[in-house]
Amino acid sequence: MRFHLIDRVDSYEPERSVQGRKLASYSEEYWEESEDGPIMPAPLMLEALCQAGTWLIIASTEARKRAALLSVGSVAFPGVVRPGDVLLLDAQVDSMSGEMAVLSGSGTVDGQVVLEAREIMCVLIDASDLEDLEATTRMRKLLLREEDK
Repeated sequence: MRFHLIDRVDSYEPERSVQGRKLASYSEEYWEESEDGPIMPAPLMLEALCQAGTWLIIASTEARKRAALLSVGSVAFPGVVRPGDVLLLDAQVDSMSGEMAVLSGSGTVDGQVVLEAREIMCVLIDASDLEDLEATTRMRKLLLREEDK
């Protein structure tokens, strides 16, 4: 599993919240044409929020667990992301157990809300079942700006 839609985790509080960001670059391949020029497809904004949430789960469980999406209670896209924008992502844990997590969050560009999602339900899976733990650890250190332990 690869995470390409967030560039950095700015801060997190284990089992509570995460703030991350995505610089929307012209070099990305996903742009969708609109009347006003290229925009990021709405589902990819949601995916970026989910990826930030997954890194929160990884950091909260010391990389033992990963999140797999089960459902989204509600989602709205009141704005757009254009090339050059910085998409700021903010997610909070509504509830979390050893088997499941429910998060809610938003995405903003220049202070304007472009994404709101509620009740993002995920099952927590043993990380070793999904990807090489060394690769996950390397990416975690990069995104979370952690020192070698």
